[in-house]
Amino acid sequence: MQRLEPALLLSALPHGETAVIARVLSADQGVVAAYVHGGRGRRLRPVLQTGNRLALDLADGGGQRLPVAGVHLLAANLAMLHGPAAIEMVGHVCGLLAALLPEAVAQPRLFAMADALLAGAGAGAAGPVLGAALVRLELALLAELGLGLDLARCAATGARTDLAYVSPRSRQAVARGPGAPWASRLLPLPAFLISDAPAAAADVADGLRLSGHFLARDALAGTRGRDGLLAARARAVALLAGA
Repeated sequence: MQRLEPALLLSALPHGETAVIARVLSADQGVVAAYVHGGRGRRLRPVLQTGNRLALDLADGGGQRLPVAGVHLLAANLAMLHGPAAIEMVGHVCGLLAALLPEAVAQPRLFAMADALLAGAGAGAAGPVLGAALVRLELALLAELGLGLDLARCAATGARTDLAYVSPRSRQAVARGPGAPWASRLLPLPAFLISDAPAAAADVADGLRLSGHFLARDALAGTRGRDGLLAARARAVALLAGA
């Protein structure tokens, strides 16, 4: 038997009459799928809520392909107490990670970011705070998938200062001067992503547009359930804007 702790519940899909297949994210083992007997029953249903922090005891499933897990609640995500924006944020983050991350690949950075973001949603953090954290998480996910943005220097001049745009074609930053003639074709680069500048609501909106462009075009291209994932993100972003 192996203990997996802590782990974030990304999804719990019904299997058979009473069981579920749970997918969780941990720092050391990344995404892990496991079979949970009685997961749809009265005792475990509250435990197996998306975004909850769990401990899992994993055992060999024998003839089953997946390990069998005993699950224990470490901390419940209380996003439902803080309104639709928090709820949609939890659903979007968990759905996106479940869809795009490979199994059994350690994810210490993404786990820490997701853990903090889900905890913030569960604690009722302000919309701009959650939005900025979501932008950073989505950009980190793109990087993990080999689709990261180069925000260190200008694609045209190599300059490292006054970076104001990102090329939607090359995924590289562009400085304000060289980019000005093509500003309508470029994506705004909010300062909070490359400095200690605060993330105002308008900057967060620019950041979400930036990460959303590359998620939709690159990361989710050909992904099963792409339309549903993008719709969930759109709901979360719209609600954050009004939070």
